[in-house]
Amino acid sequence: MASDLDAGRLRELVDGVAVKTAHDGRHVDIPTSFARVGLPEPAGDGTKTERAQRSVAAVPDEQLPEIARLMLAHGAVNAATRNEIQELLWLAHPGPRIQKRTRHEIARSLDLDEFLPAYDKFKALLDNIWVLGEEFFPLLSGSVGQSLRAQIDQHVQRNPGDWTAEYLFDQLGAFDASDKRFALFLEGLVSADILPDESAQRRVAAVLNQHLNAAGLVLRENGEADGYPVFRLMSTGAHAGRPKTLIFATPHKPDLRLSDVIDNEIEIATGADQVLVYDRNISANGLCWRDLQGWWKDTQAIKSDDEAKRTLWRRLWESLPASPPQQMLFKLYHNIHGERTHDLPALLPEVWLHWDPQTIKARGLKAMLNLRMDFLMLAPGGHRIVLEVDGKHHYATGTLADPSVYAATMRGDRELKLARYEVFRFGAADLEDEQSARDMLRAFFEDLFRIYHVA
Repeated sequence: MASDLDAGRLRELVDGVAVKTAHDGRHVDIPTSFARVGLPEPAGDGTKTERAQRSVAAVPDEQLPEIARLMLAHGAVNAATRNEIQELLWLAHPGPRIQKRTRHEIARSLDLDEFLPAYDKFKALLDNIWVLGEEFFPLLSGSVGQSLRAQIDQHVQRNPGDWTAEYLFDQLGAFDASDKRFALFLEGLVSADILPDESAQRRVAAVLNQHLNAAGLVLRENGEADGYPVFRLMSTGAHAGRPKTLIFATPHKPDLRLSDVIDNEIEIATGADQVLVYDRNISANGLCWRDLQGWWKDTQAIKSDDEAKRTLWRRLWESLPASPPQQMLFKLYHNIHGERTHDLPALLPEVWLHWDPQTIKARGLKAMLNLRMDFLMLAPGGHRIVLEVDGKHHYATGTLADPSVYAATMRGDRELKLARYEVFRFGAADLEDEQSARDMLRAFFEDLFRIYHVA
């Protein structure tokens, strides 16, 4: 569990949800209801409240976040509790910083009439992100209920123009909301569910981007769903394109040829069993281990998830060069995160960035450097994170320091960064002692995932 997460408060919330879940059914239903959200089966004796509380008390702190996420996924919480749980879970991974001034500028530039054609979906978006309150029956015919939900119906749908977008944002609490919640709100506003017209999606995104760009952010098209563009809020420094070809897990130069130049069809001419080519679409959420394992299971016709996990890990491990520091990084990444690794960016070893049929010697000064990356992670929001382990060959020839070798390493580093790859280098000495390497990497990945909004 992230060190800055309030485990005590999260436990109180999970406990409250568990008690409500127990009371919503019969005693005999409790084991099934609890198993659905990852709670252990409570003992059969005692009241429903006592059984629920004993079940939650048996859960270690580090398992609470996953149970809370399952509760959210199964809709077992009311809106206020949902939002408080979300805020606790987001503490370790806040969204991109969006200042209050930028939020006001965005609100002033929006026209609520844009959202009236699909008003029911618009209100569902508000309901999924904000706390609108319960509906009240009017006391007198024609009177308006006092919940925010009823007021929005009255002043946004039935009487367009009563409320400005800025006033609506204020009533929702959007100006003081967490960065993560506000970012999700903006992404929702330009989704095809809310704006089922592509031109409207692009028009609203362009309006929002006028203000976001000044803050170093952008709602960028990062894929499609059912024929409509999907926009994700990201840093303007993130990579704009979506990965199309991933060739990895081979330390040797692959024998490639283009079998269809027009369609960019790449074929491994020889040694196909020594090269992995991930050929599935990569979403705006990046490529996590779960995706990679599913692809491996299908392509290798493996029946069980456990076997797929074991054989994929072994295949990636065998692709690593005979470099103890590089092997240490790969091993500790999985050891540190355990089962959570399934939902984290896959640590892809030996990824080919450039491929040239000519040798570096034949190309001379025009040769592309950094042909292969030690490790690549495809993170949410289009971020491509490169991890390099620098041994002596990065700065020396043999046992002697060589300024020209170091200069070539730094030139390749600059080229990667200019291509919007985010590069982090580790000295081989950082990864020699396992315990100190574990402590260093644990802190590094915690900070990395917080900065790049990895859940």
